[in-house]
Amino acid sequence: MFKVETGNLLFAEGSRPEAEVQTPEAALVEAARAGDRAAFERLYDLYAPLVHGVLLARVPYGEVSDLVQDVFLTAFRKLADLRDTGRFGPWVAIIARHRAADFYRRRRETEELHEELAQGAGRAAEACEALDVIRGLPEAYRETLVLRLVEGMTGPEIAERTGLRPASVRVNLHRGMKMLRQRLGMKGGKA
Repeated sequence: MFKVETGNLLFAEGSRPEAEVQTPEAALVEAARAGDRAAFERLYDLYAPLVHGVLLARVPYGEVSDLVQDVFLTAFRKLADLRDTGRFGPWVAIIARHRAADFYRRRRETEELHEELAQGAGRAAEACEALDVIRGLPEAYRETLVLRLVEGMTGPEIAERTGLRPASVRVNLHRGMKMLRQRLGMKGGKA
């Protein structure tokens, strides 16, 4: 049978309802709003891989590092505008998506040449080619695949940090991997 442990439950009348309990993420946001730079640095450490992945799915590799810094600078400046302090991850991901769109609106028309491809640099060339194929996938698949394959996030981490439902992340990863295999000509990619 099952044994229920009640030692950790609170039965006090004055206890806060579950909806009012502040998450660690919300506490960091509140501390950063109050001027605690270490709290914002912690938010950066936690969410830089998410922002990096969102940008990597959208812009050339060489531009990503600078754009990550731009996104966090914008987030720092607009932190007071964040209505739900427990949703920093989805909010900063939106800023990253907007920054990627701004990148293409502001940039001059040029054609990017990959030096590694011209020199046949083996694995680096293959990685660039795979990333280009991923960028050609529908947006929902592109972002979740980069967060999983490049940033090394698990499905639950992607869901938590982007605000997507775990089931949506699983479906996006499954369908995205299937499309990626098809486009790369690998076995198991056909329906």
